[in-house]
Amino acid sequence: MTQQPYRTWQLADAVDVPAPDGSTVTPLGALPGVASMARFELAAGAVARAVSHATVQEIWHVVAGSGRLWRRQGDREEVTALLVGITVSIPLGTAFQFRADEGADALVILAATVPSWPGTETEARPEAGPWQAEGHDEDHRRDAQGPGPARPVRP
Repeated sequence: MTQQPYRTWQLADAVDVPAPDGSTVTPLGALPGVASMARFELAAGAVARAVSHATVQEIWHVVAGSGRLWRRQGDREEVTALLVGITVSIPLGTAFQFRADEGADALVILAATVPSWPGTETEARPEAGPWQAEGHDEDHRRDAQGPGPARPVRP
């Protein structure tokens, strides 16, 4: 087995980018082809676009704010409260949409993506969700790059 170099990332060096769903993503680090980690933020009262992922699945952990997450797999769908301390899964192919509660702090989520985010235009596929994503350009392809790796800290 080939040894991989140790990597260390610094949040202050990460660059915020628009996620395909319209939220703001801060890439935190990646093990290419294995997993990546990012911080997502959605302003109070904002609604992300509904999407599904073509090749990745995610685990989300809410660290600030509150909101709602809609998920659909086939004929099964549910809405889950997103509260600080809640962890949820987004299995491969699941249609999902999330929103931040009005009058609350921004909704902040730490997410692990497996395998790592591929950065392809076709990874986030538009879906029909339960809420109108206001204030977003409906052509999400310009945002489809998604989260790339944060810059590593060099010793």
